[in-house]
Amino acid sequence: MFPSLESKLKRYEEIEQQMMDPNTMSNPELFIPLQREQGGLAKIAKAMRAWKTMKENIAAAEEMVDEETDRESREYAQQELDELNEQLEKLEEELEELATAGDSITRGGLIMEIRAGTGGDEAALFAGNLFDMYIRLIERRGWNYEVIEAQSTELGGYKEIIFSISGEGAFHQLQFESGGHRVQRVPDTETQGRIHTSAATVAVLPEATEVELDIKPDDLRIDTFHASGPGGQKVNKTESAIRITHLPTGIVVQCQDEKSQHKNRAKALRVLRGRVLEAKQREEEEKRATQRRTLIGSGDRSQRIRTYNFPQGRVTDHRINLTLYKLDRIMLGEMDELIDGLLEFDRQERLNNPEPA
Repeated sequence: MFPSLESKLKRYEEIEQQMMDPNTMSNPELFIPLQREQGGLAKIAKAMRAWKTMKENIAAAEEMVDEETDRESREYAQQELDELNEQLEKLEEELEELATAGDSITRGGLIMEIRAGTGGDEAALFAGNLFDMYIRLIERRGWNYEVIEAQSTELGGYKEIIFSISGEGAFHQLQFESGGHRVQRVPDTETQGRIHTSAATVAVLPEATEVELDIKPDDLRIDTFHASGPGGQKVNKTESAIRITHLPTGIVVQCQDEKSQHKNRAKALRVLRGRVLEAKQREEEEKRATQRRTLIGSGDRSQRIRTYNFPQGRVTDHRINLTLYKLDRIMLGEMDELIDGLLEFDRQERLNNPEPA
């Protein structure tokens, strides 16, 4: 009844066996990616196992109803069967939700990139505001995050900040944050009280594992250079900063946040895997060219997806025509209505425009 979820349950059980292997348990490079993948599949596995158990219980209850000859006992068995069928109906609704959510429901981690767009210092400050908003959301959800790379400005904003987010449902809930975010407000430096419009872009990349995406060493060009500070000055004497180029796609990632070249290389590779996987997934989506992706938005950085109007206390998501007059709460990480609205829109589009098998 739920073939896509059956395959995910099978994968979950395969991972369970692999993680019990002593060779896997003693090797963090094998164990940690499997643990992360298992965490993403846990909700589906639990629901599918409960569904299978429920079906068995219903079959046993039906048999009992058929075999009972005593009227009172038969009525009791029928009542129990009716209750089980009600529970099954609720469970199948949950499984339907999981099935229509697509693969995003099983992916736990992501890498988020926020970059200042047009607007100079004000755009960099807004990028910092967005970062703070997501961090507060992360704290509310009980997720974890790690800053991978940050280019701060003297006024406390960010030209660019890249960070990873991990936790149950993180990618699923944040997948539609990719795109252009616009802010309308009076900057602190504005003496005439005029409203300025600035922008920042957000990219949400899937956290790709080595198992999921095999990048060959020959496909990489790795360069080292001296790390620099906000003003461009060199901040250390060793070439600890790393620039990695993925030759087949031309994707370039650099990292200088750590003093250790080894740590910068590891962080840069994480981001590179995410960008390469995103490019691969985007290419597959374009091949399918489904109406659903066109309507919800492609995640293109140039697409304006949301406006934050501070004078009016308003946030508008242009993709689903949702306007909320609670900007102050949203900036504190209370994004539930935005996230739920996007997920429900996506769910309806999946139901109305199913992808070909």
